[in-house]
Amino acid sequence: MHQNIQPEINIGLVGHVDHGKTTLTKALSGIWTDKHSEEIKRGISIRLGYADCVFYKCRECDEPSCYCTQKKCPKCGSETDFLRKVSFVDSPGHETLMATMLSGAAIMDGAVLVVAANEKCPQPQTAEHLMALNILGVENIVIAQNKIDLISKEDAKKNHDEIKEFVKDTIAEDSLIIPIAAHYNANIDLLIKAIEDRIQTPERNTEKTSRMRVARSFDVNRPGTTLDEIKGGIVGGSILQGKFKVGDKIEFCPGVKKKNTYTPIQTEIVNLSVGNEKIDEARPGGLIAICTKLDPSLTKSDNLSGNVIGIPGTLPKAKDKLRLKIKLLKRLIGTKEEINITAVEKNEALMMSAGSAITVGIVTDPKKGEIKLKLPVCVEEGDLVAISRRFGARWRLIGYGIVKEDG
Repeated sequence: MHQNIQPEINIGLVGHVDHGKTTLTKALSGIWTDKHSEEIKRGISIRLGYADCVFYKCRECDEPSCYCTQKKCPKCGSETDFLRKVSFVDSPGHETLMATMLSGAAIMDGAVLVVAANEKCPQPQTAEHLMALNILGVENIVIAQNKIDLISKEDAKKNHDEIKEFVKDTIAEDSLIIPIAAHYNANIDLLIKAIEDRIQTPERNTEKTSRMRVARSFDVNRPGTTLDEIKGGIVGGSILQGKFKVGDKIEFCPGVKKKNTYTPIQTEIVNLSVGNEKIDEARPGGLIAICTKLDPSLTKSDNLSGNVIGIPGTLPKAKDKLRLKIKLLKRLIGTKEEINITAVEKNEALMMSAGSAITVGIVTDPKKGEIKLKLPVCVEEGDLVAISRRFGARWRLIGYGIVKEDG
């Protein structure tokens, strides 16, 4: 069954708050990714949401209406051919959750930028998310012009022109703009075709040293679970390179805090799963859940998010200070007023997003780009670190740094 195949690519759904990212995820996958109680109450995504989806192509229908997510064509009832299985990463759009979006972008191979047609483009986080994709090197982008059912044809054309102007001279300049109404599944077939055409599965190297970024971690045991029924801690994320299999010994870096210092921890893979399906071996592509022999108290409430997993002895040593080649934007993205970005200053506090890890750093030497971190991170020379500065009560993206060898 195709449903058991591991997804081969991670595609992010990004954009401004309430522009329809989670609704679009449901239209594509059938899964509503806002499951946290606070998300349901507030009507916004707070944590990263994940949903797997299979793309099919009808044998009888003409292009482009032949694309769907079902084994039988919803239009003509004919058999469909399997194309590929993808994982969607639904990122929060609210400005206060930019750090969560950045950690999600670190595992994206491509992205769908969702823009609501009934609002002027760009909205603040539309601009900020596009800049984040640019900084983190996510270049394969499709634009979904959502909520076209709420406006006239003329206003839809006007909004389309605003989008074109907005993405001019950016990595999304040549991206396809697909008008959709996610709430009614309108033009989802056209969006799937655009994704198939523009967001190709990258080449994967399973022979490299195994690496995985942890984006979520859980304790799945309910109160009252008996000792012989307790399951070990579970972590979820995306494999960057290499592969992992059941029975492998693995190491987490930077690990867990013990007596004011972080210590790497080792454990064994009990099982691997994609969605609700167990697999024996996991490779790059898609979002993977690893059940371990760890005490579940170590993995509860995303406690191990931001860690990197590898085979013991192969991971770089965690760093509590970084030396970066810092590159700043000229002006602040995502604000109505124009604010120029000034150079980082000594003793300034900055938010650092390194892969799926998020921490605060204090600038110790602005000229050398030296930054002391509150929490250690596992990075290597050449890795990108997104940098945000506090403006009022908000952290705003101001640029990025490239990790130097002696950081």
